[in-house]
Amino acid sequence: MLGSRCWAGSVNCPAIGLVFALILILAGCSKPEIRNSGNAGKNIICFGDSITFGYGANPGEDYPTALGKLVTLPVINSGVDGDTTFAALERLDNDVLAKNPRLVIVEFCGNDFLKKIPKENTVKNLAVIIERIQAKGAMAALADISAGVFFQEYRAAFKKLAAQKKAVFIPVLLNKIITNPEMKSDFFHPNARGYQIIAKRIYQAIAVYIK
Repeated sequence: MLGSRCWAGSVNCPAIGLVFALILILAGCSKPEIRNSGNAGKNIICFGDSITFGYGANPGEDYPTALGKLVTLPVINSGVDGDTTFAALERLDNDVLAKNPRLVIVEFCGNDFLKKIPKENTVKNLAVIIERIQAKGAMAALADISAGVFFQEYRAAFKKLAAQKKAVFIPVLLNKIITNPEMKSDFFHPNARGYQIIAKRIYQAIAVYIK
């Protein structure tokens, strides 16, 4: 009867359900395809503005230093306080592409926002940066520094760009940091504790691609 068997065989309905559930779980665990994964580059380059530089913390308390303690690859801090995406394009060759990157973590937009650079220009510049990183043979990861309504207008655009370019997307990097005075050095910048959390979030996003 249909009430006891799915068909006149030896496999019952609960067993079939478990098989399909396992298939769905395994499919959900598959990592997105990232361009240049498995490349032979030697370094992780953290390319960004004051958040990458480590503004508000003592030397050695920035997120790239903390990230370097979580990975086996060398981590280079190429953050410059106050950088816009236009300034980033100008120093991309010397500060990133010339340093044998395996993975480049790209973190910009705060200064573009402060200097009233249109979001469309920011996204366009980031697209060029990612394309040039990938043309060098390295992976790119795009960090989204939004948190709640803070910089939310960039969130969807960054996620879409990362998907289009097959880059790693690192969402809401400052979530629960920007609203917590114990994790900040001023209104915007994290302190050493905040940078530790940022490093862990980035590690969780990139770990599967740097093994």
